[in-house]
Amino acid sequence: MRPAIAAVIVFVVAAAGGCAHTGYYMQSIGGHLDLMSRREAIDELIAARETPPELRDRLATMLEIRDFASQELGLPNNGSYRSYADLDRPYVVWSVFAAPEFSLTPQTWCFPFVGCVAYRGYFSEERARDYAQGLAADGLDVYVAGIAAYSTLGRFSDPVLNTMLVSGDSYLAGLIFHELSHQQLYIEDDSAFNEGFASLVEEEGVRRWLISRGDETAWTDWLERRERRRQFNNLVAASIGELRALYASELTPDSMRAEKKAITWAMREAHARLREQWGGTSSYEAWFRGPMNNAQLSSVATYREFVPAFRTLLEQSNGDLEVFYRRAAEIGELPVKARHRMLDELLGRGVVGHRGAVLGEPYH
Repeated sequence: MRPAIAAVIVFVVAAAGGCAHTGYYMQSIGGHLDLMSRREAIDELIAARETPPELRDRLATMLEIRDFASQELGLPNNGSYRSYADLDRPYVVWSVFAAPEFSLTPQTWCFPFVGCVAYRGYFSEERARDYAQGLAADGLDVYVAGIAAYSTLGRFSDPVLNTMLVSGDSYLAGLIFHELSHQQLYIEDDSAFNEGFASLVEEEGVRRWLISRGDETAWTDWLERRERRRQFNNLVAASIGELRALYASELTPDSMRAEKKAITWAMREAHARLREQWGGTSSYEAWFRGPMNNAQLSSVATYREFVPAFRTLLEQSNGDLEVFYRRAAEIGELPVKARHRMLDELLGRGVVGHRGAVLGEPYH
């Protein structure tokens, strides 16, 4: 499974936190400043003779994607993703996810400007794993994931990173559309809302971009990947449903642990069967090598829970993204309980009938 493509916000102001948080804030600021210092204008890199041809081609496509995002999808037209930075590492940050042993409700961390989010990002993998180890020692389920994209929600001109060029053009387009969506609309303290909105815009944006290019091969490949992701999401959703029922039961902790292990083992076996259906390969192999605990599962739920609700909202907007953005913003202005109630109603009218499921198809 590719890394989660949510906007990982780790840029914070040290002065806004207490002494206990100063070390975390300082690594965030140091990592951010290092990243920004590496930026080079994409148009200058394309013109430079020393730029490798393959990188030049990818960056030229990147500018086309960036223009499409603003001109055709109505996403912010600013300096973000018009420069490039090579970090000389596979991920920009590593995010720590955590959840109780018998709950899928993720732990959240609160920061200046962005509010509370269901992950804690580090520019150093070692620091991320050290922090996760401390949480595990406190009895929490933990999961550490490498993240390809980075966003400051438009407060700075975020660059395209080498970590974002690890796959094809449709993958890159999805990252850019997703990150710019967070600049279009971001609600503090509501990761599920933000990621559902951005994930839907990502999917719809990639669909429209590929159609505009008339690239039948890329379109066919994307449809296949979309179907596989749908099957993966359904598999995870089914397991999440079983675990939620388990945690609501009156079983003893030991019995609950045994049943939890059985459910996650069955999920691995179901993935193995899917892999065979897919010709013996799966892009989710690395994900299934993870701990398969509540933290890992809740990370998927956070990103996918409300995607079908936003898909229904786009359908109700007759595919008009301007109308869709306005209606999503209106929902975002509601108090959190009313906001989630509205999204639940949209889920009930769509393919999905309950919270936490991830079924559905993009708007056509």
